[in-house]
Amino acid sequence: MPRKRPERTRGAHRVRDARAQDHRLIDGRKIRTRILAEVGIGLAAEARTSKVGRLVSISIGDSPAVAVYVRNQARGAEEAGLRFDSQTWPLNISQEECKARIFAMNDDPDVLGIILQRPVPPQIHVRSLQSAIHPLKDVEGMNPASIGNIVYSDVALSPCTAAASVELLKETGLKMEGLEVVMIGHSEIVGKPTAFLLMAEGATVTVCHHMTRSVAMHSRRADAVVVAVGKPNFLGPDMIRPGAAVIDIGINQVRDETGALRIVGDADTEALMEMAGWITPVPGGVGPVTVAILMRNALAALRRQRQAGWIGSAERREGGRGDVSTVAGTP
Repeated sequence: MPRKRPERTRGAHRVRDARAQDHRLIDGRKIRTRILAEVGIGLAAEARTSKVGRLVSISIGDSPAVAVYVRNQARGAEEAGLRFDSQTWPLNISQEECKARIFAMNDDPDVLGIILQRPVPPQIHVRSLQSAIHPLKDVEGMNPASIGNIVYSDVALSPCTAAASVELLKETGLKMEGLEVVMIGHSEIVGKPTAFLLMAEGATVTVCHHMTRSVAMHSRRADAVVVAVGKPNFLGPDMIRPGAAVIDIGINQVRDETGALRIVGDADTEALMEMAGWITPVPGGVGPVTVAILMRNALAALRRQRQAGWIGSAERREGGRGDVSTVAGTP
């Protein structure tokens, strides 16, 4: 007998309460708490033998939307025990000045990792700035070298949202080796890295995009579907097989019947609840885990910087660490 879904007319708070008790919903907040606790333990151990630098967040110009992300990252850093330095650079700053500042941070032993917030103003070439961040300080996993490392199954500093999606899929308990996964969306920062991370786990991955003739033909045979297309409620129950896992990366603003703004994903969560075996809610799914992965990447960066000889004993720190440009981006 199918489970009765909560009625939308009973109010958003009633729906949220019912969702909180539904085992099919993967709780990203719980996973976030667990990862941050693990990171905190690792950082405390590292701090006993070497200095732990700070995370630097770079925003170019003021943006309320970006400020929300920065606050969430700052809270995550605080919970993990990391110092967090939020910097807002002038909106009219030049590309050359941005790169000069980033190069200075690459050379600064007190900077553990660099976070470049997006979007950036039109005069800034974002890929050039991402490339300017040294791979060992690239805690977002957005440097082309970091993304390229995934091809070789070096996933320690992976793009955070992509890694969060894989973490959530693992939470289902499904065996990753041989798992049939359809990735809907092929962006450079989410879709493609997610596909490579899934392949690194042994999954069999099909990537669909706007040129795919029939997305549903592929998604209906998958054990798991990951969706990141930026279209509200794109994935419906007619597009998945019964019991499939759905990882919803989308974040979209829509107006409900009262005219109020609300956040929804790329999957029609309410409609999918009777069909999916597991599904991530929006909000409360991929987002919280993404922040936790950022902090886990910071710990990985710290360990790799130590392996590369950037960080050592107090005596070594007093003597300096040399030219960082000569250090390779691998352990």
